[in-house]
Amino acid sequence: MALLVSGVALWWLAHLFKRLAPDTRARLGDGGKGLVALVLAASILMMIFGYRMADGAFFWGRHPATVGINNLLMVFALYLTSPGPSKGAIFYRMRHPMLTGFAVWAAAHLLVNGDVPSFVLFGGLGIWALVEMAVINRAEPRWTPPAKGAIAKDAMFLAASVVLLLVIGWVHTWLGYPTFG
Repeated sequence: MALLVSGVALWWLAHLFKRLAPDTRARLGDGGKGLVALVLAASILMMIFGYRMADGAFFWGRHPATVGINNLLMVFALYLTSPGPSKGAIFYRMRHPMLTGFAVWAAAHLLVNGDVPSFVLFGGLGIWALVEMAVINRAEPRWTPPAKGAIAKDAMFLAASVVLLLVIGWVHTWLGYPTFG
């Protein structure tokens, strides 16, 4: 469990580094991007191996209804993390679609994974997305939404999100985590 908690904490620190230590980050220049990317890659590996090794109390699991809700939420989360919201006509006024999608992703996973390691991983990452939105809003209160796009772009990215969900579901099933019931 320590590896999982450390991975989530490292994820938080790497993403908030620019806001928590702006002078240090500025001194690193463009080389800092590579360092942050390396730290993020390490945090992802720590979370993957930590989650697979972690044990903890089990409170709820998959149910046919929650699996269906999870999959619908995942289509929405994938759409929000795509360029669709900024290029389309429906969500173009949303300031943080990618972080919102990330929070929806975390909530969807908690719906079907009710154990302590899942609370740490998905709960920790979901809370990070909400904190990141608040930190960005505080640091940069002024924001101008992009121009309204076409509804056809929304439809295109929604269709791509469904296809991506099918691919992700296949990979999850291949790894031993069936997603479609």
